[in-house]
Amino acid sequence: MTSIATEAPSLTPTRPSRRTLRGRLGRRVLPYLLLAPSLALLAGFTYLPIVRVVWDSLRDRPLGRLASVFVGFGNYAGLLSDHAFMKAVVNNLIYAFGTVPLSMVLALLFALALQRSTRVNSMLRALVLFPSMVPLVAAASLFFFIFLPGVGLFDYYLGKIGVRGANWLGDPDIALWSLIGITVWKNAGYYMLFYLAGLQTLPGDVLEAATIDGANTWQRLRHVIVPLLAPTTAFVLVIALINVLTQVDHVIVLTKGGPSNSTKLVLYYIFEQAHENFAAGKAAAASVLSVAFLLAVSVVSLKTMERGAHAAS
Repeated sequence: MTSIATEAPSLTPTRPSRRTLRGRLGRRVLPYLLLAPSLALLAGFTYLPIVRVVWDSLRDRPLGRLASVFVGFGNYAGLLSDHAFMKAVVNNLIYAFGTVPLSMVLALLFALALQRSTRVNSMLRALVLFPSMVPLVAAASLFFFIFLPGVGLFDYYLGKIGVRGANWLGDPDIALWSLIGITVWKNAGYYMLFYLAGLQTLPGDVLEAATIDGANTWQRLRHVIVPLLAPTTAFVLVIALINVLTQVDHVIVLTKGGPSNSTKLVLYYIFEQAHENFAAGKAAAASVLSVAFLLAVSVVSLKTMERGAHAAS
């Protein structure tokens, strides 16, 4: 009899071939190579400008000198002691509290009223959305003729009912509220689109259950629809805050920050410091502070709305 010898399995691991190693390396490197153009553009047009603005905020160029000098946080200290900057901050806060809540409430009401797809609602949606498609410069030019004291369209119709119009853009107590009205008119329709999209995602069985339980329209809105729309509201709130800090065209066209700095917003202050007073360091410091504030408020609002959405669910 011949004994059949069985070979014991080898315990030493086999080394991968060079072709296998190259294949693994290629699979790992290929995604980064495909993303490299996008990452380069993102770094060149987003991150490098941010670094440059932060660097410029720490430097200043005195009059009569070609080169800038490092001043540390001197520009930030100068901002906090600048009455015009503090006035612009207060104006921006009033502008935000006057435009953001009212625009969002109107947007939600428009979305609730026009959520059904009918021919009439489609036409009304287009009418509500139309102001958001008008460039802000064109809208400001239009309202310049509407707000003309005595002869403007607004004063004309007020005169028809026996009311005397005010100096809408020349009165320091009224001018900022006139800009708030323009902003609400322009942005409410744009925010309505997001609420319309959010309403389409609401679970119908939840609304039907609330109706069967006897909830009226107000109770369904307060306890069901609004909590379920919390993520949409968070997104719209961030967009609205960005618009508050970045929309300045109507200020340039209508008031140029006046009268008596009553309509000078932070972005117009930055524009004024950079292009009229040639204080690039001060303008950069104001930009860093405004963006940092916007980032902090956005993060807090998103976290708060996210917790509210989880609690509602």
